[in-house]
Parts: sequence; C-alpha cells; structure tokens
Amino acid sequence: QVQLVESGGGLVQAGDSLTLSCTASGLTFSNNYMAWFRQPPGKEREFVSTISQSGRSTYYAESVKGRFTISRDNAKNTVYLQLNSLTPENTAVYYCAARSTAAYIVMAALTASNRYDYWGQGTKVTVAS
Repeated sequence: QVQLVESGGGLVQAGDSLTLSCTASGLTFSNNYMAWFRQPPGKEREFVSTISQSGRSTYYAESVKGRFTISRDNAKNTVYLQLNSLTPENTAVYYCAARSTAAYIVMAALTASNRYDYWGQGTKVTVAS
C-alpha cells in the first residue's frame, strides 16, 4: 500500500521560512516524479513544484519561483519543499503527490493534478501577517 506522509506545516509569521517533508512508502521512490500542490482556503488545488526521479530537474509555478525550492533524498524516500519569504497568500494545505514512471516526461506537463497517481493527506501552513 502506497503512503505519502507530509509534515512540517504550522503557523508562521510573514517573512519566515518553513521546510515541508513528504516521506513515501510502498513504492519505488526513485521511479517517481514527485510534486507539491497546495489548496488555499476556499480555492482550488494548484500546482506548486515538481521534481524528476533523480532530482536533476525541477519545475515551479511562476508564483513561487525564486522563493520555494523543491528537493529530494532518494535514500530517505523523502521530498522536501523549502518555503522562504512567506506571505499570508501562501496560507494553504500543502499536498505531496507521486507519479510512478521511469520514463521521461516534460516537466511542464506535470502541472495538472490528474497526472499524479498517489497523494498525501496534506499539511497545513498558515502565515500570519
């Protein structure tokens, strides 16, 4: 059974930084594109970032480029999202997702939530002004 478990969310102040983690089990982690999505209160779920199986390629939503950094440690079956210079607009539930494939996929094609096979339960990030 595949499980993705996010952690690291919480209440922070504007300008603070936070690191989210997502640990996977039940799958061959190194054969998965991993991604972060978020769902702000009252809004649709949106793409944040994705990373290739090896970690060599990354892709970001324009709204977070330069402030958020995705990375992964295949030895630990874990993907991370470093969030810097947080603003209240970054308040959301952040979800981890996995796409199981050893093949190459153009990163820009991985921004849609329906491209992913597995999802975590989410971790809530609240940024106070």
